[in-house]
Amino acid sequence: MAATGQTAPVTTTSAEAPVTEPQHDEGRGRPALDLLIWDAPNIDMTLSTVIGARPTAASRPRFDAIAAWFVDGAGDPAAPDAPEVEACVFANIPPVVGSLQRWVEALRGFGYAVFARPKSQPDDDIDQAMLDHIAVREHSHRLRRLVVFSGDGRNFAEPLEELARTGTQVVVVAFSEVAGYAIGSDLLEFIDIEDVPGAFAAPLDRVRLDALPPDGAWLRPTRSLRDFVSTWTARRSG
Repeated sequence: MAATGQTAPVTTTSAEAPVTEPQHDEGRGRPALDLLIWDAPNIDMTLSTVIGARPTAASRPRFDAIAAWFVDGAGDPAAPDAPEVEACVFANIPPVVGSLQRWVEALRGFGYAVFARPKSQPDDDIDQAMLDHIAVREHSHRLRRLVVFSGDGRNFAEPLEELARTGTQVVVVAFSEVAGYAIGSDLLEFIDIEDVPGAFAAPLDRVRLDALPPDGAWLRPTRSLRDFVSTWTARRSG
């Protein structure tokens, strides 16, 4: 174990070949686990969408507060039935690393495991790696609670609902503007990421359609009208 009540991350010999932990004897029961999965490319992209701008340090999620919220949800660690906890961030790393090295090290210092894969092509993604890790944990542990930070319904809706049918509490945390798959599901629980206590240092510059003021609200454009028409006209002419 990496620490009391915390499970060690799966080690890999290659990006496609996870080495699973030894299977626990079904007769003795597998340890309970609360697992957090963070889809970094999706959360970063959808954050840009909802605020209409490139995220800055001030508008990015606070992983320390999110870790505290997740662990608090696991209950009293001294309780006889307390689950192990594990939080994993999955990230695509571009050729020019920049400040990502500091970001990854900060995550590890907060207690997150990080799965980092090089992004050499525009369509390189890590969705399958996330689903593979969930499957590994489903077999090595009794998956009590799964918290998935992702608005990607195309890849996650079906497998997450399937897992919920087996008795796992599945919680999707994302932005309400882009998480219709979870909001409309009878099997998945949904939490807007901004409702996680302390997730952001200051309120995001967004107006949520699920939390409009009684008198309504103006939603400012995220792009200049002239700029859009100019691009649209050029595309039609081309």
